[in-house]
Amino acid sequence: MQLPFPLAEIDDPDAIEAGRKLFAAPSDFLKGVVAMDGLPPADRIELCFAGRSNVGKSSLINALTGRKGLARASNTPGRTQEINFFTIGEAHYLVDLPGYGYANAPLKVVEKWQRLLRQYLSGRQSLRRAFVLIDARHGIKAVDEEIMTLLDSAAVTFQAVLTKTDKVKGKDREKVLAQVREKLSAHPAAYPEIVLTSSEKGDGIATLRAIIAELE
Repeated sequence: MQLPFPLAEIDDPDAIEAGRKLFAAPSDFLKGVVAMDGLPPADRIELCFAGRSNVGKSSLINALTGRKGLARASNTPGRTQEINFFTIGEAHYLVDLPGYGYANAPLKVVEKWQRLLRQYLSGRQSLRRAFVLIDARHGIKAVDEEIMTLLDSAAVTFQAVLTKTDKVKGKDREKVLAQVREKLSAHPAAYPEIVLTSSEKGDGIATLRAIIAELE
C-alpha cells in the first residue's frame, strides 16, 4: 500500500533535461516588492518559496540556479520583509517570500508584511505553485501550518520541500516524514508528493528543477 504523500521521484530523462535547461538559462534578481502596486507584470509562469527563518531558502534558490550569491541569507532571521522576484530565463519568475517565524521587526511592520503576503497569494493569477520549505531536522511547526492554512484559503497549490535532509539519518528521518505526512493530510491545497533536498550535497535539486519545468 502506497503511503500518502509519497516522495517525488522523476525518472523521465526528458523531464530531468527540461529542468536542467530551464535553470541553465540566465537568472537574475529583478526587484524587491513591499506593496502590491510594485509587483511586476503577471506575464510569466510564477512559483514562490516560503519557509520559516533559517530553513535554508536562500541556499536552495542558489542551488537551483547554480548561482551562489543570487539569493542572500540575512544574518538576522526574519529581517527581510520584501517579496523578492528573480527572473529565470524568459518565461519564469521565482519568488522568494520573507522568512516567517520569529520576525525581528516591530509588530506593525510584521502585520503590514502579512497583509501583503495574503494579498499576493490571493490575487496573483500567474502563481502556479508555492513550495513550502520544511527543515528535515524539525518537521512541520505551528508557524508552517499558519502559512499552509493561508495557502488553503487562497486556493494556491503548495508542495512540501524538506531541506537539510543530509543532516538527518535513518529512523529520525522516517519519524519526521511520518509527522509531515500527518500534518499535510489536513491541508486541501497540499500537492500529494514531498520533495527531499540537500542544498549542500545537491540531493533532490534535479528533481525539483524538473517539477518546476513541468508547471504551465
